[in-house]
Amino acid sequence: MRFFKNIVTLLAVFSLAFLSGTSLVQAKDTLKIGSFLAVTGPASFLGDPELKTLQMYIEEINAKGGINGHKIEFVHYDTKGKAKEAKNFVNRLIKKDKVDVIIGGTTSGNSLAVIDIVEKAKVPFISLAGSIKIVEPVKKWVFKTPHTDKMAAEKIFADMKKRGIKKAALITGNGGFDKSGRAQCLALAPKYGIEIVADEKYGNADTDMTTQLTKIRATDAQAIINFGFGKAPAIVAKNIKQLGIKLPVYESHGVASKKFIELAGDAANGIRLPAAALIVADQLPADDPQKKVLLAYKKKYEAKYGPVSTFGGHAYDALFITVEAVKRAGTIDRAKIRDEIEKTHGFVGTGGIFNMSPTDHLGLNLDAFKMIEIQNGNWKLLY
Repeated sequence: MRFFKNIVTLLAVFSLAFLSGTSLVQAKDTLKIGSFLAVTGPASFLGDPELKTLQMYIEEINAKGGINGHKIEFVHYDTKGKAKEAKNFVNRLIKKDKVDVIIGGTTSGNSLAVIDIVEKAKVPFISLAGSIKIVEPVKKWVFKTPHTDKMAAEKIFADMKKRGIKKAALITGNGGFDKSGRAQCLALAPKYGIEIVADEKYGNADTDMTTQLTKIRATDAQAIINFGFGKAPAIVAKNIKQLGIKLPVYESHGVASKKFIELAGDAANGIRLPAAALIVADQLPADDPQKKVLLAYKKKYEAKYGPVSTFGGHAYDALFITVEAVKRAGTIDRAKIRDEIEKTHGFVGTGGIFNMSPTDHLGLNLDAFKMIEIQNGNWKLLY
């Protein structure tokens, strides 16, 4: 009799589970990914594609069952590019939302502002900003995916040397990325035999830079380097054309977006810049190891949102470096995810092929940068 009672009880449990839609198998914990991006404000053309990329792929990953059965819960806050907001939101992500990984920091200023917070909390953080200061010196819990300002300066100077340029004028904005880029240019120029004959500055909210450029025109500079992002570099380009300055102009990877070309108009033509291969994916040789990844991301993003930019690509790289780290770790334990991110090797992303280590929390070399020239309102791969 007891045997039959046990069978009846067991059947009742199964029936209750079936009728209530619950499962007798406990679901795995979710992986909580937090982000703080500049989706609105002056850096929105960077942060907006970053957010869209994360949302698009997290939705896809969850639809396929998650990572080793762990669904992703995504928590996002818009910093509007303000460092104070970045600090507030990162504290909230850690203390209230209790995220396992943080991806974000659209701008260098925002990323640098939260390093002490994530280090103290021991949360893996992958920055989407350019400053070399984010990862040098190495911080245990901090990584990044974009090429550094140091790499950009080196790529620019190497190209100048090929063209026989020995004197350059520098004009930079007042943001964290701009200032760091300026410092790298001043430090690296002598290595390439290049003299900086002018060092002008502007505010990123300025609407006219003709005063600074008029001073540059009075020097014997053979080229102009502008390190910045947002609307300001487009204003610099237009002012250069308005003043009739015919010198070669270089920009940093901070303008690797169609938005820059739209804002600068005809003044963008002829400008050179180092950038990730993503914006010239269709111009890469067929055997390039990145081409398949780049074209797949480009097709998916543009079908949903329009023209792709390297900035959304940085978010793609950060997300999938995290995904692969979780797969290898076999857990969503923060420390183990951090360890596996640091072991990233041979990861083919939009920014290049990443090989991280305990002494390198970026994992890209100078070959990951392409030299691009804007021709007829489009990107042209030079090499």
